[in-house]
Amino acid sequence: MAKKKIAAEGLFCVGKSQGRKDALSKALGTARYTDDYSYGGMLYAATVRSPRPHIKIRGIRAGAAAEVKGFVTLVTAADIPGRRMWSLVINDYPFLPDRTARFAGEALALAVAETQEAAEAAAKLVEVYYEELPYLDDPVKGLEPDALKIYGDNNVFSSFVIKKGDADKALGKAAVVVERVFKTNYQVHVYLETQAMIAFPEAENGMTVYGSMQCPYYVLDGVSEALGIAHNKVRIVQRTTGGGFGGKEEVPTIVGVHAALCARKTGRPVKLVYNRVEDFQSMSKRHPGWVKIAYGADRNGRLVAARVKYVLDAGAYSTMSPVVLWRGTVHAAGPYSIPNADISTFAVATNKVPCGAYRGFGQPQVAFANESLMDELAEKLGMDPLELRLKNILRDGDTTATGQVIKNSGLEEVISAVRKKSGWEKNRRRAPAAGPKQYGIGLSVNYYGVGLGAMGRYLDRAGANVMVSKDGSVRIAVGNVEMGQGALTVLAQIGAETLNAPYCGVELTDVDTARVPDSGPTVASRTTLMSGNAIIDACNPIRARMFVVARELLEAKSGAVVNASGGIFSCGAKTVTFAAVASECWKRRLKMAEQGWYVPERTSFDLKTGRGDAYVTYSYAANVAEISADSETGEVRVERLICAHDMGKAVNPDLVIGQIHGGALQGIGYALYENLLHKDGVMWNPNMTDYVVPSAFEAPAYDATIVEKPYRAGPYNAKGFGELPLIGPSAAIANAIKHALGVRVPQTPLLPEKVWAALEAG
Repeated sequence: MAKKKIAAEGLFCVGKSQGRKDALSKALGTARYTDDYSYGGMLYAATVRSPRPHIKIRGIRAGAAAEVKGFVTLVTAADIPGRRMWSLVINDYPFLPDRTARFAGEALALAVAETQEAAEAAAKLVEVYYEELPYLDDPVKGLEPDALKIYGDNNVFSSFVIKKGDADKALGKAAVVVERVFKTNYQVHVYLETQAMIAFPEAENGMTVYGSMQCPYYVLDGVSEALGIAHNKVRIVQRTTGGGFGGKEEVPTIVGVHAALCARKTGRPVKLVYNRVEDFQSMSKRHPGWVKIAYGADRNGRLVAARVKYVLDAGAYSTMSPVVLWRGTVHAAGPYSIPNADISTFAVATNKVPCGAYRGFGQPQVAFANESLMDELAEKLGMDPLELRLKNILRDGDTTATGQVIKNSGLEEVISAVRKKSGWEKNRRRAPAAGPKQYGIGLSVNYYGVGLGAMGRYLDRAGANVMVSKDGSVRIAVGNVEMGQGALTVLAQIGAETLNAPYCGVELTDVDTARVPDSGPTVASRTTLMSGNAIIDACNPIRARMFVVARELLEAKSGAVVNASGGIFSCGAKTVTFAAVASECWKRRLKMAEQGWYVPERTSFDLKTGRGDAYVTYSYAANVAEISADSETGEVRVERLICAHDMGKAVNPDLVIGQIHGGALQGIGYALYENLLHKDGVMWNPNMTDYVVPSAFEAPAYDATIVEKPYRAGPYNAKGFGELPLIGPSAAIANAIKHALGVRVPQTPLLPEKVWAALEAG
């Protein structure tokens, strides 16, 4: 393909740290978020929520809410003209329930009023008549035969099995076996901008929804279903989005549908913006995880078997749980060559907030388990933990637990990088300090399947529209969104490189479902790979036409080489600008707009057998955490994080480093601070006072290394990696605590009281 001919050497834009396209607007505060917009005649909606974890709804009436000045109407399940159940993966989540609500905070109805204040006041006065029902709050207990049944006959939304060889037999013969149960808690996305949508009723029964989201096509599907109208009657436009991290993947569909229902009933634009507490209470979280894992090895430290049972607390409805569970299943044995593996996994229903997509997507839970256990195995073998990993990592030609043959592994390179930069051997031998503050150093190694993989192959496509204007400016439309990760910048670089256009003249439009075909979700570190390749596909024919015209303008003789770099075409001493060539192309009435499309190679994984290629490729990382730990109080601080990441090609190195820093800090929060609690089935601390996230003051010194092992099917050899920085730090920190204080805490967050209790227990 043409893209391969131009995808390697002599790059002028890709691989350079170009300035962010959205930097100035965000720095100056001129970027407009959903709540910054208003329309004539606009109304406001506020949500009425379930007060208890499991109720039977007897009735919902406006009651005293109707007396609030400015009150317009109450929207309930009876006002849904189309489908009442959200069809995402499993059709179990009602847009608004009419009989039963299954978690505290679930949306029951919406109060609509002339002002935000009136809507909120009215929502508090809506009368909800209900009967409390028994509830289930423990997923492991939910698997027991005599457990309360709240979904199906076993409370299991989804389960998977992967078997390779005979793990039980191999564990029975292994020279050394280690086994432990690890637990992880919720993690809240804490995006700075809460959920926000504005629905605008259009002529001919149409509906436009503007909002903060990662996956506009999910919202389109939901609005179409709930209103009972065709897709071509629905338009979804993404506004500037203040963070997502997975929390604006699936659940904005609920918010968008609610706004659209209000707009349909009133015939006026309706804005629905969540406050922080209700965002905590009702929007998806990272699944709490329970992992029982065993590793067996021979006397030389070669892994011979792994056995894993992995249970996710899915919450009241399935949302993305089957897909999250599948990714965790595929990666549950760790990034190691193990001849025998037995993995069984379960996503279990409970009467708590539904869990869904969060950066890492089912991997941080199992990574905490397998990387913590690897250190325990090293200790039992009397080996250095880094050497044990080097002995067992997946190298080219090795097979994963699913039987996929690894190609172009970057594991050895990332481990070597952190080994050198951390002074691993020297610091592992550091003598204990005289006082309570002790130094610790710990390692974790991870790999990450890029893209949606076999479980999401039906969504794995991407489109792009590219237009070169007569003045040489370029406009690109794609279906994957910018939510802070730098997509506008990276994709503009890819477009500029392919066309030979000046980077400053390439702009991406707001994502609009009326502009580009359904391009799947902006998740799974897929944007650079998918939209990047779609942009190249659209640019290539335009580039070819422009080269023909450039040759003529340069009066290049037959066989003469025309070079293109930095927005300039040249042949010998003659040059012509990209803008001049574009202008001439328009004068000749050449086609200067194209649509691109990209579908990755098909994966061979079989969901029934658990065998085959799960992902088209993998990214790799290693993390070393250096900590200080107080032996008297249990307090832990990450002082330095040394990491190395292989992402194929760093399209924008500065943005890569930024992604590493941000993701790693989220991983530190997951490890040490973030502790969402429930009491009697109700969320206990749904706010940013009592739910602690790390700030700049908790950020460590970072030392990040970029490793580039080209992925030939990627745009300019790039592959995604944005989720990988979060996955590894928690286990590296837990291992560093063990090194510093001699105690293993097998449950996140690693709070001071847990560390102190482990020290007291000896």
